[in-house]
Order: sequence, then C-alpha cells, then structure tokens
Amino acid sequence: MSERVRVRFAPSPTGHLHVGGARTALYNWLFARHHGGTFILRIEDTDVERSTEESVEAILESLRWLGLDWDEEPYRQAGRLSIYQEYAEQLLKVDKAYRCYCTPEELEERRKEALQTGRSPRYDGRCRDGRPEPGKPFALRLRVSDEGVTVVEDLIHGEVGFDHAELDDFIVVRSGGLPTYNFAVVIDDALLQVTHVIRGDDHLSNTPKQIQVYRALNFPLPRFAHIPLILGPDRTRLSKRHGATAVLAYRELGYLPEAMVNYLVRLGWSHGDQEIFSREELVRYFDIARVGNTPAIFDQAKLNWLNAHFLREADPKRLADLLVSFYRQAGIAANEIEAKAGDWSNSGRAGTFGEAVIQTFRERAKTVEELAQASLFLFRVPIDYDGQAVETHLQPAALTHLREICDRLQRVNRFDASPLEKLYRDFVAEKGLKLGDVAQPTRVALTGRSVSPPVFHVMELVGREICLERLGTVLERTVG
Repeated sequence: MSERVRVRFAPSPTGHLHVGGARTALYNWLFARHHGGTFILRIEDTDVERSTEESVEAILESLRWLGLDWDEEPYRQAGRLSIYQEYAEQLLKVDKAYRCYCTPEELEERRKEALQTGRSPRYDGRCRDGRPEPGKPFALRLRVSDEGVTVVEDLIHGEVGFDHAELDDFIVVRSGGLPTYNFAVVIDDALLQVTHVIRGDDHLSNTPKQIQVYRALNFPLPRFAHIPLILGPDRTRLSKRHGATAVLAYRELGYLPEAMVNYLVRLGWSHGDQEIFSREELVRYFDIARVGNTPAIFDQAKLNWLNAHFLREADPKRLADLLVSFYRQAGIAANEIEAKAGDWSNSGRAGTFGEAVIQTFRERAKTVEELAQASLFLFRVPIDYDGQAVETHLQPAALTHLREICDRLQRVNRFDASPLEKLYRDFVAEKGLKLGDVAQPTRVALTGRSVSPPVFHVMELVGREICLERLGTVLERTVG
C-alpha cells in the first residue's frame, strides 16, 4: 500500500467498551500494524449529558488490557468545538448549508403527518430559501440534492448505492451549537488525515450523509470498510441478555486478554483453517479483504475453549499473580494467602505456592476464576461434601484404613508429593490393598469430591495441618 495508513477508533464514552467496539478497535489496530501505519484513538464526547470521565477511563483500560496501544495522544471532540464551528461558518458562507428555524415540535408534527399520508418523513426543506430571523434559535442543515445516488465503495460490501430521494437536508449543527455526529466525524477524520474508516455495519447508513459533508468541504474521501455486526446465539444483536458484553467483565471473570483478542479477531476474519494465533501472526496475516460480509455469531463455548488453551500455555508466575485477586474475591484473607505462600517458600520447594497451584489445577479449568474456585479447598474453608462421593468412598473399612494412614502422616518427615505417595504405596503393599482403596477416600476427605488433580499433589498443596484436620473430621463421622 503506497499511502501511509492512518486509522482511528472513535468510541463514545457513554458506558463500558463492549465486545463489538473492541473488535472494531482490534481490526483498526491490526490494519495499522500490518501496514506499518498509525492507530489513532478519538473520544467522541460531544454528548455532554451522557459522556462521563469514568467511561473514558473504562474504555482506555479495556484497550490497555487487550494490548491495543495508540500512537498519538487521544483526541477529544469536546475540545474541538471551535474547529467544527469554523467549518460550519464556511458552509454557510458558500451557501452549502442554511439556517433552519423549525422547532422540534414542528418537525415532529410534520413527521407524523407525512407518515399518516404515506409520504417519506424526511425534512421538507421549507427553510432552504428562507430569510434570516435574528434572535431566533436555529439549527444548521446541509443542502443535499434531491436527485442522484451516492455510492459507497466499501472494502467489505463492495458498491452500495443510496438514492438521494431517501436523504434529506440533515442537521450538521444543532440549535444549541453542538455538531452532530455526521458533521464532527468528517471534520475530525479529514483533519487527522484518516485514510481508512473501519467501523461497524450500523454506520453504513450514515456514510452517504458523511460523503455529502466531505464533498461540501472539498475534503478527500477515505476508504470505508463496514464490519458486520456480532449476533447472539439466537441471531439477535448481542446484548446483556446473552451474558457479559463489556470487555472488562471478561477480565473480571478470569479470561485472558490473548484469548479475547484471538476470539474477537475470528468473529468475521479468517486465515485458512488456523484457529489459534500469536499476536505477531495476527499482525502479519491480517487483511481487511478477508473480513466476511455476514454477521458473526458469538459462541461462548468457543471462547471458553480458547481461554482454556491460553491458560495452559501461559507463564505460571503471571497466572499466579492473577490468582491472588480471585482468592480475595472468594473471601480468602490476604494474610492467609501470604501464610500459605510463606510456608511453601520456607519449605525449600521449587517455585512458589501460586505457581504450584497453577500447574496442578489449570488442566481442568477454563478461566482463572474457575481455577481459583476449584482450588479454594487448599485453604481453611468449609468443605461442601458430595453425598454420593461420601457414600461410595467413606465406608467403615475405608475409615479404618484412613485412621492408620493419619498416624503415619503425622510422622512423615516431608509433606511432599513423592514421600506421601511412597507412604501410601508402602501401606497398601503391607495391607494387601489397592492404592485407590486409601487414595480415593483421602481425596474425598480433603476435597469433598471424588475427582480432583493427583491426590498426592493435592495433599502437598493442602499442607500437613489442614490435611490432618480434614481427615480427623471424616474419622469423627461429621460428614455424610
């Protein structure tokens, strides 16, 4: 590509960044990085009643979490109002815009009347050639020809035509002086020298209006690419009823950013049959021409599968740091977490307690939160015993064996997986038992379940003190 690519992501700070917006940001970022171009962030905050600084920070934090860095200081539309006013006056001066004195009530009454009589509810142009009415509030409307067709050359959808009979002289500046979206966005994109406008399909209908503004101001047109929407499993637009939609909500649920990025990019784009990409591969392969023109379906199971993959591949130390926050959310006191970590470190074992937990539990988990919940029993917490597991594995004979095992556990020198396994194997060899005859009752006593990671690793992580407490509780028949 001969021209220097400049793209932008332009969210409105009226709430959190949602999945659809995040995918738009990602496609822009990848397009810029692939072509060695510039990724711009612009905050469209002219809606003063709904825009908040809290939302701005949430959007910035979402992009940081996803690893989508921007190349220039973020632009704020609220600080550029004088620029929009300057171009509005320019349109007035060359008679490409005019003052409209119609009140909202008058416009609504005419709209209803048009619908009742089967006419288009478009503006009827009555102020087009009117005289100035000093002192009376007015909006500014762009003159749009009644004839012809505006064709959008879209990189995803191809040529899309819009008949001018369906357009009207739309407002570019409201009566209060604030620019409309379709006016401000054109000026910003032109002055920031944006070469490609990559955004959601819901903006396609705005594009012919924006092209009219580009032409009225003699600005060069950028290339347009409108990404199809993301739908829920029921093929309606993705919303809260389908589950979490805000990007940061996924972070709070224990998803990893690399999984989220990998999933979002595949919601409409593909590179052969490849499912899992590194960040470097995404930058190398991304091509806007390979984005499909049909809506994508959000598949939670696919996201879970991807996250489980990246959970298994991630650095245990990084995951261990994340794990601590989920333990705290689950009610484990900070000093208890620190005590566990300290005991582990003082024992001379390799790595940290958190890393050992990650290595032991992540094969069965889809999220960090799930991993934390699965390993809560490692701390001194109430155990919810599964009735079927108790009935199957904690019969009188098993309890007799556990009582003897407890005596030996109190005397074992190192409470580590290898010596613990040797203790159990020596015991079953001596008694003529199978390993499962004592290992499985131990698992149920410690976890409340009949399924867990390898029981000797679990015992090592639980620690001697809690392990003996739980076995003692079972032996006193306080469960089941």
